[in-house]
Amino acid sequence: MNDWLLLAWIFFKIGLFTIGGGYAMVPLINSEMVAAGLLTPLEVADIIAVSEMTPGPFAINAATFAGVKTLGVPGGVAATLAVVLPSLIITTMLARFFCHFEDNTIVRRAMWGLRPAVTGLIAAAAVIMAVPSFFGGQTFASLDPGTLFGNADYFSAAIAVLAGVAVIRYKRSPILVILIAGIMGVVLFGVFGL
Repeated sequence: MNDWLLLAWIFFKIGLFTIGGGYAMVPLINSEMVAAGLLTPLEVADIIAVSEMTPGPFAINAATFAGVKTLGVPGGVAATLAVVLPSLIITTMLARFFCHFEDNTIVRRAMWGLRPAVTGLIAAAAVIMAVPSFFGGQTFASLDPGTLFGNADYFSAAIAVLAGVAVIRYKRSPILVILIAGIMGVVLFGVFGL
């Protein structure tokens, strides 16, 4: 299959099956792009990090950056259009009828069933990003339990813990935490080369 069509098809599927927002799409991006040989897990983690700190919707940023990384600017356009197309079609169709069905018991139960699935997908996204960020491994399969903590990046783990504590315990603005974490990364890894 042509690389353009493959990229568009991958992001169309991701857009179609991602329920619950951008973070729920991370496991799909990881599995689809790595299986197709278009990105490595480490490149996926980098794309997720850049997409998170870039203004705009996470899903569109991730698709755009993945497309640009694999096929240049035209790939970014193709991936972006493909990821939003399912939502555009479905939202347009449902908007007309949802008001009539929002109080329906089956619809409400379906929504309640989707919530745990979305939570699981977001948790999977956190794990997918943590492995290459904290342990330098490409996947879970590449992690060696015997040398796991010897290969750990304790500075990255410390930044993650401090960011989590700042947002959860001290209710700091996520925007401020992201900026400070970025500055810490530049200082620790760029200036001091840790």
